[in-house]
Amino acid sequence: MLKQIKSQLALIEQVETELQPLFKQIEQTALYNQGRVLNAFRKLHIDETCFTESTGYGYNDLGREKLDSLYAEVFGGEAGLVRPQFVSGTHAIACALYGILKPGDRLVSLTGRPYDTLQKVLGIAEIKPFGSLPDLNIEYAEADFTEGIEEKLLDKLLAEKTTVALIQRSRGYAHRRALLCEDIEKLVAAVKKRQPETIIFVDNCYGEFVQEQEPCHVGADLIAGSLTKNPGAGIAPGGGYVVGRADLVEKAAWRLTAPGLGADIGAMGIYKRQYYQGLFLAPHQVGQALKGMVLAAALFARTGFYVDPKPHEKRGDIVQAIRLGDAKLLQSFCEAVQAASPIDSYVTPQAAPMVGYKDEVIMAAGTFIQGASSEFTADAPIRPPYEVYMQGGLTYEHQKLALAEILARLEREGAIKSQA
Repeated sequence: MLKQIKSQLALIEQVETELQPLFKQIEQTALYNQGRVLNAFRKLHIDETCFTESTGYGYNDLGREKLDSLYAEVFGGEAGLVRPQFVSGTHAIACALYGILKPGDRLVSLTGRPYDTLQKVLGIAEIKPFGSLPDLNIEYAEADFTEGIEEKLLDKLLAEKTTVALIQRSRGYAHRRALLCEDIEKLVAAVKKRQPETIIFVDNCYGEFVQEQEPCHVGADLIAGSLTKNPGAGIAPGGGYVVGRADLVEKAAWRLTAPGLGADIGAMGIYKRQYYQGLFLAPHQVGQALKGMVLAAALFARTGFYVDPKPHEKRGDIVQAIRLGDAKLLQSFCEAVQAASPIDSYVTPQAAPMVGYKDEVIMAAGTFIQGASSEFTADAPIRPPYEVYMQGGLTYEHQKLALAEILARLEREGAIKSQA
């Protein structure tokens, strides 16, 4: 295998030398975050009894309660809710929204149009499912402040009483940058200055452990995300989390189970060890993913593609966008990612309709956990400008090999010049 990609690996080694200062910064962030997580484990006296299986109603599950507290400690909230019953990050976000909003309330997005799968929840997609927010008489408005705060536009957006301000940290499939915690802090301050009672809710997917702080550390009232992304480190088999103000987390728990039951019920099965271990490994795994995405940005920029973010830009998530400009090239790129995967490497990914998405989507994900974007994956909606979104990576070594194979495939097809 290494013989076939020898020239590509030589190019990678050359580029790596130039990226060492960036890699050092990533490693320092990972070290800081690893210390933060380790201190939380110590503070809460996590022990082997926390991994004991719970069944049935899951009453009196100390391991579940400590896991909730552990997430709260790590992510800077008063309380946490970590459950396998969250089927995705979108589900965790939806439970939080349905919990903290009531009829007559108003929700605004500060980062423009949210990610595709959330649009039906908000009732802003072409199809408005029964039970979406408009059915509950909840008003929605949006504006995009990802490139900076326009005071007059924010004044106009918040001219009416607003219950919740939503911030999507990652780019999703939008042509915008991911937000840094510094950006979130400025948005929080700007909103609270105008409406102190407004709840700041952050979709934290893809952003965990990318920086030394999390949104709750800079003033967010509530955050939510998926355990098949950063905090699960490729170990968690599924699930999601909500962290923040105790009263708001409790309301999210009521929507997940039932009012009055909340977080005090829900069997965790055999998965608690994976959740604990995943969180412990997450700072390192996120560091590995970030190094791989920086390398990808440098490689594809060098071979003539538009990349976002650029190699030396500060990153708010683990996602790398590469503009391919052609549907056939997008297909070929995803085929190469799939072929370089440990699972289902012989499968050819095909664009297809997917629940929650307007356009057909192609997904290359040869992962140990189905669809886990903490692992090395690539996906894209089939629409101009035909950008592919890569993310994740359990090990940097796998990312290097996979990127070399992708370059080799694109060379054979004439999409880039030979690196020999």
